[in-house]
Amino acid sequence: MIVTLMTGLTILFVVYILYIVFTTLRTGCDEQEAVSRPEPTPAAKAPAEKPTAEPAPAKAEAAPSEEEIVQVKQFRHPDTGETAAVPTNYRFAKRWIKEALVKEGLLDRIYKNNELQDDAINQKVREALEKFKTLKKYWA
Repeated sequence: MIVTLMTGLTILFVVYILYIVFTTLRTGCDEQEAVSRPEPTPAAKAPAEKPTAEPAPAKAEAAPSEEEIVQVKQFRHPDTGETAAVPTNYRFAKRWIKEALVKEGLLDRIYKNNELQDDAINQKVREALEKFKTLKKYWA
């Protein structure tokens, strides 16, 4: 009788813990998705105005200053909106960052970890990561 009671209480406790864990994970993911997805600006929601006779001159983008580059803490994937911390080492970079390095022409291919033993390749990768930090398209 006591064994049956203890078994029942153990099952209830495990079910309760699973409920709490899944509830926390579900609400935690919803909050994270809400933060990572940028909301449309009011200008994007408003109906488009008729263009004027003369278009405004295009602004020339200035290169980002060293101070701006140093302040970049996260990268954002322009297509998916996924964010990732700025990697201090190529080995710890997310896969989409490595693919973006190749896409932007900063590297010729994605390197494996064992290939990073070569100093020339390692230096090339470091320089590519530094140049990648200057691309405002990927800033979060």
